[in-house]
Amino acid sequence: MEKRNKTTLSGKHFLSGDLACAEGAIAAGCRFFGGYPITPATEIAERMARRLPEVDGVYIQMEDEIGSIAAVIGASYTGKKAMTATSGPGFSLMQENIGLAVMTEAPLVIVNIMRGGPSTGQPTMPGQQDVMQARWGSHGDYEIIAIAPSSVQEMFDLTIECFNLAETYRVPVLLLADEIIGHMWEKVEIPPREEITIINRKKPKAQPKEYKPFKPAKNLVPPMACFGEGYRFHATGLTHDEDGKPQTVSVEEQNKLVKRLCDKIRKNAEDIIKVEEVTLEDAEVAVIAYGITSRAALSAVRKARKKKIKAGLLRLITIWPFPGKLVAEIAGKVKAIIVPEMNYGQLVREVERAAKTTPVFLLSKLGEEPHRPAEIVSAIEEVLK
Repeated sequence: MEKRNKTTLSGKHFLSGDLACAEGAIAAGCRFFGGYPITPATEIAERMARRLPEVDGVYIQMEDEIGSIAAVIGASYTGKKAMTATSGPGFSLMQENIGLAVMTEAPLVIVNIMRGGPSTGQPTMPGQQDVMQARWGSHGDYEIIAIAPSSVQEMFDLTIECFNLAETYRVPVLLLADEIIGHMWEKVEIPPREEITIINRKKPKAQPKEYKPFKPAKNLVPPMACFGEGYRFHATGLTHDEDGKPQTVSVEEQNKLVKRLCDKIRKNAEDIIKVEEVTLEDAEVAVIAYGITSRAALSAVRKARKKKIKAGLLRLITIWPFPGKLVAEIAGKVKAIIVPEMNYGQLVREVERAAKTTPVFLLSKLGEEPHRPAEIVSAIEEVLK
């Protein structure tokens, strides 16, 4: 039976990925959800609509995805941990306001349960076709964090991680899952509340009259005062100085601000990036995968090893920032790299850039049917001929 309290349903549960994501958000301290129904992410909104009132939170169904992300930004600025969930078409509609969240440094979480596209595409089928949009979807120079779970347990765990990263770096953080992970049902262990690591945004120590809302600390992230806490300041999508005042014609302020927005992620990348390495020590061929494809890739590597083929797996948990240095190191030791993706070639381009002269092969699937381990084993055997 569920052991219910105000924050967590601790114990062992049988949940879908979408439901586990919602429970992870609640456990992380999320108390606001603004969303709009869309397959295959609707179950997250449904769960949050039921659960948030139980923990004194607020659920709002907005008129569309544009309103949803705008509401989430506003909630973040009131001091609430806030989230929305969507899929491809809705994610496209959110891009302009994702840029606003980056510029105003509003910590929030966006869940994208990816499906096949473009346009309406395949609403009920899986895809990994929003990977590059996640990085480059909004305009201008900026950095963002995106994490890819590969199990229902990780939908819970990594949703909490997304909130912790958002609060640490004052940046929108994306949970990029595919339809299979979102709709898959598996056992999930939810620990007691006191065993869950929770990070909250740093508050300013300066008095209200001395507070500069965008003056960075040593890690390049400004402490954040929120509405209603006695601080009055300006927050704008325009280029602004440390006081928050618009500087639309200042080259100096533009350079200073944009570089900091990027560098607070770039210079902390080693603390942000998470990967899983499997039998790469002596590998002659490496498979680089994420999300649902990494499960088939892991099975394929194990099957290849049974055939005395030296294969290894690099599972990307963090997609953005991309672990280019690690990929370059691996590329220098192997004969070839295989990248299975449920798209027609997206993250493989980053792998190619990092691998330089090492051959990189795309194993593409375009929706509906995920990769099978046997297909990846065949690709491993082929590149080693």
